[in-house]
Amino acid sequence: MTNQNEDLIHDWNVDPAPSFEVQLDDETLRDGLQSPSALNPSLDDKIALVHLMESLGIHTANIGLPGASKNARAHILALCREMADLNITPNVACRTLVSDIAPAAEVMQEVGAPVEVCAFIGSSPIRMFAEGWEIEKMVKLSKDAIEFCTKESLPSMFVTEDTTRAQPEHVRALYETAIEAGANRICVCDTCGHVTPSGVRRLVGFVKEIVTESGRDVGIDWHGHRDRGLGLANAFAAIEAGATRIHGSAMGVGERTGNVEMDLLLVNLKLLGWFKGDLTRLGEYVDLAARAIGIPLPPNYPVFGKDAFETSTGVHAAAVIKAFKKGDHWLANRVYSGVPADLFGLEQKIAVGPMSGKSNIVWVLERSGIEVTDGRIGRVLEAAKASNRQLTDEEVISAAG
Repeated sequence: MTNQNEDLIHDWNVDPAPSFEVQLDDETLRDGLQSPSALNPSLDDKIALVHLMESLGIHTANIGLPGASKNARAHILALCREMADLNITPNVACRTLVSDIAPAAEVMQEVGAPVEVCAFIGSSPIRMFAEGWEIEKMVKLSKDAIEFCTKESLPSMFVTEDTTRAQPEHVRALYETAIEAGANRICVCDTCGHVTPSGVRRLVGFVKEIVTESGRDVGIDWHGHRDRGLGLANAFAAIEAGATRIHGSAMGVGERTGNVEMDLLLVNLKLLGWFKGDLTRLGEYVDLAARAIGIPLPPNYPVFGKDAFETSTGVHAAAVIKAFKKGDHWLANRVYSGVPADLFGLEQKIAVGPMSGKSNIVWVLERSGIEVTDGRIGRVLEAAKASNRQLTDEEVISAAG
């Protein structure tokens, strides 16, 4: 037995741990539902997802826009009531308008528990030009919105949309105003999926200077999109630069191509040793989200896709099989995988396909309780080599005869 001997794996990664606990804000039930392909889940499914989020150690969840519709408000109220006794707190998205924020204040009064307001306003020159906005009006709207939150004792996060394409002087003016008005947190957004990791580090570093200069205890959030496929990399660049809370959604669902994948964010935090919680139910969270939102999980999706821990390639499968035959599950979960399946309640699977060898066939037959003979191995091998795809276990048993 290897007894989890880390000397068997040389790690070239050098990732200094942050000096703070990385907090997580789940956007599945807000930005996730803005996906063009998403269904609006039933209230029961939303409640079940929130309970799974809590079990995974996620700190906060955005549960919708109270100004969107009467039905949205009803679901938000029900979810806030459910979350009042949980170790995960709700937040809601509102425009920087008092009329948008007032319903959140009513919900908080009715529930008797905190509801964080995420008050957002566009901040980039291109958005300002399209909307016909002037910075002076934007600053005034932001000031009025956050001051209303402060007066109503609503925890507030001030959100600048499209921060990654905004002018530094506008970013400073908006954040300084919000901090002075009493914002508890400020959120840096890559709304259009524009930025690269180097840009994230520069921008978040700039924002951190604004917070430091204010002398206030204000958290910094990162909300990223993955239009360029850089969502997860940018999230870790944001942590490196000082962002203390990261937003994500199940499977990365969200507007256009979506957000940072909350499940993969948790996987990587766990592998880095920056998250200590139990993630064996993380697959359950992903599966429920996929069903409730109506977006199937691709088979090659990392960690939780059907193909993630399955191999039929002969030389690769042989190494895993040898580890299993040693009775060493630690080894079997790592010898041909950079992600240990057992950390996430999953396991390695050996299959048979066109690139398989005899050891694959022996393994599948033995696992299926079928006596292994040269004739059966030969028949399955012939069927596998003639196939243009991997065989199911049922097809292997049928071919064995």
